[in-house]
Amino acid sequence: MRLLVVEDDDRIAIPLTDGLRREGYEIERVVTAGDALAAAPADLVLLDLGLPDRDGQELFRDLRVASTVPIIVITARGSERDRVTGLNLGADDYVVKPFGFQELVARIKAVLRRSGPRPHDAASVLRIRVLEIDRRTRLVRSHGAALALTPKEYAILDYLARDPGAVVTRQELLEKVWGPHWYGTTKMIDVHVASLRKKVGDPELIETVRGIGFRLVAGE
Repeated sequence: MRLLVVEDDDRIAIPLTDGLRREGYEIERVVTAGDALAAAPADLVLLDLGLPDRDGQELFRDLRVASTVPIIVITARGSERDRVTGLNLGADDYVVKPFGFQELVARIKAVLRRSGPRPHDAASVLRIRVLEIDRRTRLVRSHGAALALTPKEYAILDYLARDPGAVVTRQELLEKVWGPHWYGTTKMIDVHVASLRKKVGDPELIETVRGIGFRLVAGE
């Protein structure tokens, strides 16, 4: 079982990762939001909200767009308002520092039990027309060949694939892929979609709904 620990404080991270390894977990530890997004797929993420390069809540949203991996928030922000905000974001659990190690291990095991087996979960692989989307590895194939997608291209495709045939507005894509605090133009979405169409090799797969947004065409 592989855990991703996102924690920049060595005083917390080192004993935590050492202890989790003794519990039998494979651990990757990163200290920045950028490294967290670039990390290999994990079975569960332990996420500190106080990161040096970016707000932890923004990183949480990006991780949630990219994957359905369970996330346990670990933070010094312990007010009721902070807890409610974290849980409303979609956190699977919320642990306030300082915490007991054995309690955290119990919470990890409980979250993993609720989420079910992930590494070989066939539901994590979507097949739509010429596409195969593996959400756990974030690998996309077209006609069996792996595609070199940018993170934003993958996030757009993954979001459209969650409900094939449904129309998704440009504003919704902007909020889900770039975040709710992004105030740039929606025209950038068209640029990424155009690039996606070229890479996929099936220009009719992503349909433009004029004046509204896009939809993924599931049928032949």
